[in-house]
Amino acid sequence: MAIEKETTSLGMPWEEGFGYAQAVRVGDTIYLAGQVSHDAEGNIVGAGDMAAQMRQAYANVAEVLERFGATMDNVVDETMFVTDVGAAMEAAGAIRREVFGGRPAAANTLIQISGLAFPELMIEIKCIAKL
Repeated sequence: MAIEKETTSLGMPWEEGFGYAQAVRVGDTIYLAGQVSHDAEGNIVGAGDMAAQMRQAYANVAEVLERFGATMDNVVDETMFVTDVGAAMEAAGAIRREVFGGRPAAANTLIQISGLAFPELMIEIKCIAKL
């Protein structure tokens, strides 16, 4: 039996090429694809700057959530894939407090990896949100 899914896109050229949705809603759960540091035109923001990339990735998370009537308050779980765990640890505390409006109320997993989809990328944030 097929489940009912609602998907959304940010209109990035790599979405169709790679063949994925930015997020899928099933019932009251939103599963976000990993969000990276790109602007509305698909340009990478903050090359070499973990804090700038983290802020932009979170801005993209918020934009995708908004398409389903959700906010960062709806995020219950997130996974950060980073190329430099030290830089991510240094930036994450303050930025996550900004993004989540105080003390983050989401579970978090931080994983260091050797690379992401584009060489300039330092972070990708994948989330699950509940409505």
